Amino acid sequence: MITLIICTYNREKYIGPLLDSIAKNDYPTTDYEIVLVDNNCTDNTRGVCEQFAAEHPQVTIRYVVEPEQGLSAARNKGIKEAKGDIIIYVDDDALVDSDYIRIYAEHFAANPDTMAAGGPIEPLYETQEPSWMSPYTKALLTAWMNYGDKVREYPQGRYPGGGNAAYRKVVFDKVGLFNTELGRKGNLLLASEEKDIFDKMKALGMKVLYLPTPVLHHCIPQAKLEEDYFNRLTLQIGRSERMRTRAISKGKYIKRLFSEGIKWGGTLVLLGIYTLQGHPMKGWKLVLFRKNVTRGLLAEN
Repeated sequence: MITLIICTYNREKYIGPLLDSIAKNDYPTTDYEIVLVDNNCTDNTRGVCEQFAAEHPQVTIRYVVEPEQGLSAARNKGIKEAKGDIIIYVDDDALVDSDYIRIYAEHFAANPDTMAAGGPIEPLYETQEPSWMSPYTKALLTAWMNYGDKVREYPQGRYPGGGNAAYRKVVFDKVGLFNTELGRKGNLLLASEEKDIFDKMKALGMKVLYLPTPVLHHCIPQAKLEEDYFNRLTLQIGRSERMRTRAISKGKYIKRLFSEGIKWGGTLVLLGIYTLQGHPMKGWKLVLFRKNVTRGLLAEN
């Protein structure tokens, strides 16, 4: 059994199309379920889901509410509710292809040593990609991820994007649930909860693979391309990393600060390269990104 977990907060615009794309999958409906975790929605998300259930009686969908605000709390609720031995997290503002579930199911069935896997994430812009976008800011703002057309381990320091990640449910028995101090909470753009889980998996020697074909199409509204969102997101990335590393040890936090200095060097090199190529704004956007992350790392609240 496969359980698709969708954690949502006020995304009525996107939930319907996402559920429709799941219903079009070529995987037997008797072999998967959808657990939709409402994290205190105040819009018509419930109504959209009820309409979907009425129109698709062949699809098992369970609507549950997690009153503790936060993506990590919602993810943990989904784990507790899941009946499947394979869990797939799907972002609530995305679309999936018709072979999406089958690809994950077949991989886990054929590879019992794979404990988690992720696939490509491609942006689906509602307007157009801005001229200042580079591969680095694209990954940041849209969760864009693509490591080629081969099954492989993730590059050093990389891991599946949280909106397109699959796990054996037993993983959470071994590493614990998501840290509820991390991850988004309503409109607060905290992060690092997936990184925390994958670091724990890595420490236990668990295999995590990149699969090139279960593609997730991530809807990107204009609001996510605005400067205010960019600044809030990057600042909270820094704060999340401070919280995550300091929760482990003081030494881990100091090591993260040291790596931030190295990243500043790389950022300045990229600024020079983009400037020479005639695209200075791509470089300056990376400088702003680095500046905000550093501020978050050093902030005390």
